[in-house]
Amino acid sequence: MAELDRLLKYLQDNDGSDLHLSAGLQPRIRQKGKITVLEGEAVLGDETLRGLLREIASPRAWQEYEVTHDLDFAYGLEGLARFRANYFVQNQGAAAVFRIIPEEIIPVEKLGLSPAIAGLADLSQGLVLVTGPTGSGKSTTLAAIVDKLNRTYSKHVVTIEDPVEFVHQNRSSTFSHREVGLHTTGFGPALRSAIRQDADVILVGEMRERETIALAMTAAEMGMLVFGTLHTNNAAKTIDRIIDAFPADEQNMIRLSLSESLVGIVSQLLLPTADGKGRVAANEILLRTPGLPNIIRDGNTPMLASVIQSGKAEGMRAMDDVLFEFAKEGKITGRDAYMKATDKPRFEVLVADAGN
Repeated sequence: MAELDRLLKYLQDNDGSDLHLSAGLQPRIRQKGKITVLEGEAVLGDETLRGLLREIASPRAWQEYEVTHDLDFAYGLEGLARFRANYFVQNQGAAAVFRIIPEEIIPVEKLGLSPAIAGLADLSQGLVLVTGPTGSGKSTTLAAIVDKLNRTYSKHVVTIEDPVEFVHQNRSSTFSHREVGLHTTGFGPALRSAIRQDADVILVGEMRERETIALAMTAAEMGMLVFGTLHTNNAAKTIDRIIDAFPADEQNMIRLSLSESLVGIVSQLLLPTADGKGRVAANEILLRTPGLPNIIRDGNTPMLASVIQSGKAEGMRAMDDVLFEFAKEGKITGRDAYMKATDKPRFEVLVADAGN
């Protein structure tokens, strides 16, 4: 048993989400959004920490870390959890962050996702984007959607991630999990291959580069259901981010492609509960409507607010509406709702009512 496993087990046992290790500091974990020091643990020296990190990395991975000073991979403790590991170097030496990935995928029903989000698993083709900042639970939400698909349909699902996070067991569907750097040289080559691998569904761990975004849209236009993630906070910013990733002379073509392929955007924020004992997810939901393609082609993203408001019966929700509702119900504080809201004047009454 690696020495690091003890700290990872502590993280799991104490309901933490991330383990932070850094030369010159005591180990720390993130619990319910806050980072706390592990009392009683010694300050880690650079040499000691490198020994801990090297023990669980493959020789190939460790060589990459020594050359580039950056490394991403997944590490599993059987019967406990998988962890997304990120190694890096900071001013006092080595450092690493381990994000816990539960072995058991939480179903959409238990996660409390709305029927509109769960219904994304029933789509046959198109591009679905799950967005939000780092640590907002995008991967957990996306895994729940794919899990529902896995329990309901007989399809070939290809996942392309860096690293592989949730591992889906073959139930009704058949999975091919591919890790960038281990099973393929990059997202682009893996996406090109997936198009030729009789894939019905493709999950792209992160759409960071132009090539990845363009290939994902192409796959969706060819009849596949493509899930992807972006670090954006709402539907309008998501569409703008995709278009702005391309040079000006290509943007009209990308608008056309996105208008034909996009079928849904779920934007997620994870906020502390009002009692401080947990966190709750707030979701903005945009679904495809007959008018959505024209809005995307015309670059008229401010009109998306009207599309969402008129689509409430279909399950669409605006982020500000969800935040306001959560605050009024006492799920989150008025201050937290105000800080995350776009239309801040609307939320001033909540802060005033709370006496903040």
